[in-house]
Amino acid sequence: MGENTGKKTGRKPQAGTQDREDRLKAALKANIARRKAQAKARASDKSGE
Repeated sequence: MGENTGKKTGRKPQAGTQDREDRLKAALKANIARRKAQAKARASDKSGE
């Protein structure tokens, strides 16, 4: 019978794949920036005590 049974087996990039990667990249960048700001705030709080 046919090997392709409706599953996406190819590695062909889809139209939405790039959009998803861009969103994930932006979210990761924002997350890292937020974590750095939190770490900096904690460090300044402890040094001020």
